[in-house]
Amino acid sequence: MVSVVGPAQASLAECEDAFAASASLFAAACAELAAPQAAVMTHAQLEDLLGARMREVTRQLFQDHLTLRARDEVRREEVVDAAGVGRSRIERGRHRILATVFGKVTVVRIAYRGAGVADLHPADALLNLPDAMHSHGLARLAAIESARGSFADACERINAVTGSGIGHRQVQELAVGAAVDIDAFYDAVVPAPCTDTTPLILSVDGKGVVIRPEALREDTAKAAAAKGGNAMKTRLASGEKHGRKRMATLGAVYDAEPAPRTVDDIFADPDRQDDAGHGAAPERRQGPKARSKWLCGSVTDTAVQVVSAVFDQAEHRDPGHRRCWVVLVDGARHQIDLIKAEARQRGVDVHIIVDLIHVLEYLWRAAWCLHDSGDASAESWVARHARVLLGGGVQQTVAALEEAARAAGLRGAQRKGIDEAVNYLSGKAEHLRYDTALERGWPIATGIIEGACRHLVKDRLDITGARWGLSGAEAVLKLRAVRANGDFDAYWTWHQQQEFIRNHQTRYRDQVIPTA
Repeated sequence: MVSVVGPAQASLAECEDAFAASASLFAAACAELAAPQAAVMTHAQLEDLLGARMREVTRQLFQDHLTLRARDEVRREEVVDAAGVGRSRIERGRHRILATVFGKVTVVRIAYRGAGVADLHPADALLNLPDAMHSHGLARLAAIESARGSFADACERINAVTGSGIGHRQVQELAVGAAVDIDAFYDAVVPAPCTDTTPLILSVDGKGVVIRPEALREDTAKAAAAKGGNAMKTRLASGEKHGRKRMATLGAVYDAEPAPRTVDDIFADPDRQDDAGHGAAPERRQGPKARSKWLCGSVTDTAVQVVSAVFDQAEHRDPGHRRCWVVLVDGARHQIDLIKAEARQRGVDVHIIVDLIHVLEYLWRAAWCLHDSGDASAESWVARHARVLLGGGVQQTVAALEEAARAAGLRGAQRKGIDEAVNYLSGKAEHLRYDTALERGWPIATGIIEGACRHLVKDRLDITGARWGLSGAEAVLKLRAVRANGDFDAYWTWHQQQEFIRNHQTRYRDQVIPTA
């Protein structure tokens, strides 16, 4: 009797043959679980056993699939590189190692060769293989874990999850490579739709990062060298630090629907009679909420370049300058000058507002010139003057502080806090129009960028003992920013596409990869 094997049966038979090694490992794992020894294992022991066995089964499945691809690879009729040079000879069985999240596998494929030119491997393009040994999956883990904690912790975590045996330096190199397309990604992202009535909020700030000597900016390096000339050998000299810092500049752009408020929504009147017997106090209205937040940061770019990038993002959202642009700053003169210069160059009107929290700090310094330490009445004093400021009375506040110092008979150092407050308020008066900001529903505090400085820089780049190289610090800062923006998954898809273009597509004529 002659048996007839149909297409589906033949396919199944071929599949069983191609994945025999994987099936054998899986069968061995099943037998191990069915053995008497497994019956006395705890659930934790079973987890460890299955984790190790199934990782190897999965690695072998990956390898069997690659072997199947190699067996079925058909020679391409024509393979021509980007310079128009053809490859007339082939070499079968050319192999390379790929380190994956399951372990190392071997990729075997046809190499297309020519005289005096590099070999081409169209099969590599179909797999979108990386230029180096480590897979995109390992690179993704390195990016996530390096942005989350130290490179040593990232290395330990990756090896615990994958068993790949990856090293500390390799994790850092993968993280640096993972961040290369972040700027281009944001240039290509289509901004969320917004009405012309939605204010566009910009903010810039800086935070120091401890950097290795070779990565310091020129002026800081010269200062460190000058200090080091007289340094002691066994201990630090007076005022000397273990590490020198390089400034990381951060920027933020976000949309915020107007939320008009009054002075009472910010500070209750300390002189108002207690309303406890007349019902509850009126509920304070909340300020504008940030949405579509975009954060950026850099230790390699100058403050000028970061400010320019912030304005680029703002123009990406509002190319016609139809919306109201509000810039929140902490009052640093250098920042304000850079923002004004960039706005002039682009022909856009910006409303610069100095962060209210920074202004309050000056009022508190003035308060301690007139009150004893711990005096509870100082809080009411600050609140009264803050309410005047919020109502647009900058000059009125300055005059009141001057009069308070004269009435108290303060002289010299006794009135230092008041003098500092007067000078600050007078110098920043044009940027303290809180009455306008409240009426139009704009934010008046730099909480978004202050939070970014803490989250992007301090919580990772300022961990104990960290001394950064430039490339590692830049990569981690950008990766933390893209994760904070909630864009990492979308970015990673984009990054893999760019890797395909860089490593494969650009190597072929007309960027067309030949098929069988």
